[in-house]
Amino acid sequence: MTRIATLALSAFLGLSTAAAAETVTVQTYPGPAKVETGPASTIVYDLAALDTLDALGVAGLTSISNTYLDYLAGYAGDAGSLFEPDFEAVNAAEPDLVIVGGRSQPHLQDMARIAPAIDMTIWGADVIEQGLARLEAYGQIWGMETKAAALKAEVEQAIAATRAAAEGKGSALILLTNGPKISVYGSGSRFGWLHDLTGLTEAAGELKAETHGEAVSFEYVRDLDPDWLLVIDRVAAIGGEGENARATLDNALIRETKAWRAGQVVFLDAGPIYIAGGGVQSTLMTLETLRAGLEGQGS
Repeated sequence: MTRIATLALSAFLGLSTAAAAETVTVQTYPGPAKVETGPASTIVYDLAALDTLDALGVAGLTSISNTYLDYLAGYAGDAGSLFEPDFEAVNAAEPDLVIVGGRSQPHLQDMARIAPAIDMTIWGADVIEQGLARLEAYGQIWGMETKAAALKAEVEQAIAATRAAAEGKGSALILLTNGPKISVYGSGSRFGWLHDLTGLTEAAGELKAETHGEAVSFEYVRDLDPDWLLVIDRVAAIGGEGENARATLDNALIRETKAWRAGQVVFLDAGPIYIAGGGVQSTLMTLETLRAGLEGQGS
């Protein structure tokens, strides 16, 4: 039996209690929305949402055919992809709730014609703040407020520990590799929270908050000469083919930088931060890798 078929069965068995369902108003990306509490079956088209729901221990979840992240592989289903949902499969499953967000956000209205649907996109400068707001909302929907509060406290403790590790460590440049190409991100961008929450000084203060970063040359990085390089490997994140980040950066120009010479290059967990940014587990993994790197315990 497929995961979608299993959801359909769960929905059928839950019909007798549907009339007694209560609703709660939660904050979604577009604004407040009413949602029935305790959905028994949920199809999730946003991997940051799936990350957080997994951390909470929510049952009855299924997702897209490729979740990209090993720790979310168990939720892979036959609901299509982020960009191309299988609406027929969703209609057949009759889920209690559909969650879209980010890459699947454009499909909200179409989903809402089939089943209750909410948009839990996390986007913009305040990624972690939004992620914690989504955590609170999920706690309300599934009656897991205590667990949500504990996870929020864990994230806040991780932020504090990473901020302490970053104190006095100089400047940093957030750099994304995509095969042989590189781009950089500053405060206010999708990865800018690495500066905003940890206090790491921006090596380049003139960067715009571009969605895809600013494409730069290796000469640019050498001339900027940051104390630290915080690296995200897009190819590794999406399971693509091409040079990995280490190979891309191991060249004569980057080897001239203070960061490379001092071994102060932190290769962040690419999949979690790129695919599920703002998810609770993604945030904790990223902060732990960054903290360990700043304390000289990482790569």
